[in-house]
This record gives sequence, structure tokens and C-alpha cells, in this order.
Amino acid sequence: MVGRIAFPIFCFLLVEGVGHTGNRVKYAARLAVFALISEIPFDLAFHGMPLEFSYQNVFFTLFLGLVAMIGCQYAEDADLNQIVRIFLEILIVAMCMGAAEFLKTDYSAKGILCIMVLYFFRRNRRMQILAGCLVFFWWELPALIAFVPIALYNGKKGWNLKYFFYLFYPLHLLLIYLVCWAMGIGGIAVV
Repeated sequence: MVGRIAFPIFCFLLVEGVGHTGNRVKYAARLAVFALISEIPFDLAFHGMPLEFSYQNVFFTLFLGLVAMIGCQYAEDADLNQIVRIFLEILIVAMCMGAAEFLKTDYSAKGILCIMVLYFFRRNRRMQILAGCLVFFWWELPALIAFVPIALYNGKKGWNLKYFFYLFYPLHLLLIYLVCWAMGIGGIAVV
């Protein structure tokens, strides 16, 4: 349940991050690297084996969401007819959703949709929260709790703990695996 509440916050922070980053390519590379680093602890925690390809960790979803946002930003910045721009944005989002489904990422295409809903409403916090609640309501009801701290966000940068949270994800998964191993079970999915 905690992860289900955390995901909308990750999506929101990803949208905020793309708007504030000085280098989108480095941001995407960092997410890709942590997706790869996190995969072994993720597979150990959920499947009890170091590499299992039926389900990928949330960093892959966040990476694809970032790719979709960057693609849509390029489409927004290009001198295109509005209909062409909208078509291009739909195509970019659909391709990233398809990639998430193909790679079987955590939250899959729905995760990309959630990221993009928050992205498209990023200029109006109330509408962003309303749209975010609506999109999560139809499939992940506990996630609505996440919109309380999102609503309280003041738009200012907090403590610089970026790498703590990047590292927390694979380390907490490794800890979960070790607890499962000590209990004699193969992983969370086995429970």
C-alpha cells in the first residue's frame, strides 16, 4: 500500500524535475542507470532470483515517462500546426505506453498515462490534482492519499536528498529480499 501511495508522488516529482532540470539527457541517463541498478534487488525481492524478465521495476516506468515528457516538450517547442502537434504528442505518449507494456514495467502503460496527465496539467496545480485523482481513482484508490502532500507542495526546492532517494529504492528492495530469505521464503510474490 505504501508503494501505491508513493507512486503518484514520484510521478509528480518527475514532472517537477523535468521542469527544473538543467540537463534532460543527464536526468534521463540517471533514471536509466538506476533502473538497471535496481533491477537485481527488485527481482530478488519479488521473485527470489537475481534476473527475471516478466516484470520490471518502477524506474523503467519513470524513465519512459520522462522520455514521453521530453518528446512532448520538443513537440510543444516546435513550430508546428496545433493539430500536428497534438497528433505528435499523442503518438509519443502512445509509443511510451506501448514500450512500458512491452517491457512489463511496474504500473505499465497506466503509469505512463498518470505521469502524462500530471505533466499536461502542470501549469494549474488544482487541475493537476483533480486530473491526477481522477486517473488514479479508476484503478488505484489508495493512491489518492498522495495528493494531500502534493497539494501542500509550495513549489520550492527542499533538501538536496536526490541520491538518497535514488539509492533508497534498490537498498530497501534488497533489505526486503534479505528478510524474506531469512524467513525461508523466496520473495514477496511467494508470500
